[in-house]
Amino acid sequence: MANSPSGDSMLDRLVRILDSFDAKNHSLSVSVLARRADIPLASMYRLLDSLVEHDLLSRDPSGHVRLGLRLWELANRSAATGDLRTAALPFMEDINQLLGQNTQLSVLHQDEVLIIERLSRPGSVVNQANVAGRMPVQRTSMGMALLAFSRPEVIADFLSRHQAVMTATHPDFRAEIAEIRRTGYASFDGFIDPETTGVAAPILDDAGYQLAVISVVLPRETRTVQSAGLALRTAARGISRALQVGGSL
Repeated sequence: MANSPSGDSMLDRLVRILDSFDAKNHSLSVSVLARRADIPLASMYRLLDSLVEHDLLSRDPSGHVRLGLRLWELANRSAATGDLRTAALPFMEDINQLLGQNTQLSVLHQDEVLIIERLSRPGSVVNQANVAGRMPVQRTSMGMALLAFSRPEVIADFLSRHQAVMTATHPDFRAEIAEIRRTGYASFDGFIDPETTGVAAPILDDAGYQLAVISVVLPRETRTVQSAGLALRTAARGISRALQVGGSL
């Protein structure tokens, strides 16, 4: 793809434009988008016309820009996340009904927890997880469950890049990982919100390594962490079996 006068490719610019949107910035003015994407304003206007034409971006009457529906359509054609979501949803619904709290399905992607699906529940506790949002591995039960059941080389690679932050948040990392493996689920208090406890169980492949994680957020003072962990572990096994039957493992 042709380079711009600044030397970066058009693809580089497109990725930076799309990456400018996040969970807290669904809609941006053209000037803010140009600044966040590090693209000259005049060039941004030219690119915007083409991206809107192809429905990769949309522009509202005020002139603000947001991601277009075509991106959602393309993302939902992804076989990997589509099969995972299809297999997991019935089990997520059971957990959602049983525990009465928001339920998430997540994967480990680019050193972060990527939320694939979330089922909300009226009256549930505060939950910072949003579909297509990302959360830090070291500050979530989801991330720690995913890391604990990752392949050894994945854990070593992750630690080589994030040793300082892991040491600060998990000084007993090896002991914590061993406990997660022993129980089959992770549970941590107040990492994201001081009033909540996260509980997460990994969905495993046939070699025993993580594919994804199913999780809930509970009130911190709850006495149901162990029962929630066991319910999530059972659901995770069911999802693994469903993926094997469907030929996705």
